[in-house]
Amino acid sequence: MTQSHEISTDDTRLRRLLDRAEIGDVQLRYATGTDSRDWELFRSCFTDEVEVDFSDGFGQPVMRLAADDWVRGTAPRMESFKATQHMITNLVVTFDDDDHATCVAYVRAGHHLPNDTGGGEQTVYGYYTNRFERTERGWRIAGLKLTALWMTGNFGIFQTALT
Repeated sequence: MTQSHEISTDDTRLRRLLDRAEIGDVQLRYATGTDSRDWELFRSCFTDEVEVDFSDGFGQPVMRLAADDWVRGTAPRMESFKATQHMITNLVVTFDDDDHATCVAYVRAGHHLPNDTGGGEQTVYGYYTNRFERTERGWRIAGLKLTALWMTGNFGIFQTALT
């Protein structure tokens, strides 16, 4: 007989817990790879092809491209800042099936670039809605979508990094 404080750990429930933990780890690797400029770590977050949607707040078109190209394009922009800090929290993972999931997670992304034209800080507040696929290498982001709810600071420093 199962006691009220005991939890049934059948294989399916255990697998879901492990999947959630791995998806959370990928989200955190994304932030860590960006902020530490570890582009190999950053690349490890994605399927070989990725859809990137930064249209909200940044006006960039939705793109579908090779993950290696996404990393090559992201690296110089992020490296143009003196420092960045991406905090990803409040992860909610839902599963479409055993090999596909969506993770919605809050983000606060700070960008620091001392300059002569104004404040040296710019922060984006919003959330990611990332589509995940299970691959031979584990869970990876197949679709990356940033929804910016508001921004503070000198947006000009971000524009400089985007060009």
